[in-house]
Formats: sequence, structure tokens, C-alpha cells
Amino acid sequence: MNAQPTFETFLLFDGEKKVTIEKDTKVPNAAIFTVNKEDHTLGNALRTQLLKDPKVLFAGYKVPHPLENKFVLRIQTVAEYSPQEAFTNAITDLMAEVSLLEENFKVAFKQFLKKTKTNLKQYLYTCPPH
Repeated sequence: MNAQPTFETFLLFDGEKKVTIEKDTKVPNAAIFTVNKEDHTLGNALRTQLLKDPKVLFAGYKVPHPLENKFVLRIQTVAEYSPQEAFTNAITDLMAEVSLLEENFKVAFKQFLKKTKTNLKQYLYTCPPH
């Protein structure tokens, strides 16, 4: 079978970097980021977050091969804003959005349990299997 052992899809090995950055020599103020041990889930979320930034002129990603656990992200920005800054800001903003989503979910779930007069243990044991 061609698939890697599961642990190889998310664990970094000695000397392996999570992110590598390479200047794009063909396009002004652009860089190519290779993100290891990640897939479309993070790639598309990052691209979407980058495109919300008005200083980002282009953001696109691709997964080079389905059996490779990495994606390549290209970012081009306006002259006074570096692609590295855009990348860092997108990650920070994405983390804030995920934290907000988590908090909103917790509040809504507590309200649901209160409304249905159920506690978490009861809910988990009475939930139908999927």
C-alpha cells in the first residue's frame, strides 16, 4: 500500500521544519511557504484568511501530491507589507477566530443542556450513534 504510517502524517522528524520560506523571484514582493505535515484543512483556511487582508494581492495554495502531507502557499503583498507579515497575521487572526468559535460553542452547548434539562453525562449516553 502507498499510504504512510499514520504518525508520519503529523509528526515532525528531527531536523524537519514546520514551515520553510522561499522568496519568489518571478513576482515582486512575493514568497512561497511550504507547510509540512498539514493538508487542505489548514491550507484553505489560511488562504481564506489571507484574502481578507486588503494588503494581500494574491494568496493561493496547492497540495503537490495527495500522498505528501504538505501544502505550498504563495503570497504576494503590497510593497510596504511583507509576505511573512501577512502569513503571521493570518495565523494570529485564524487562531483568534477559532478561539471565538470555541467559546461560542461552549456557551451555546451549555444553553442547550440547560434548555433540555440534561447534563453532559446524560447527553453523551443518550446521543444516538452516528
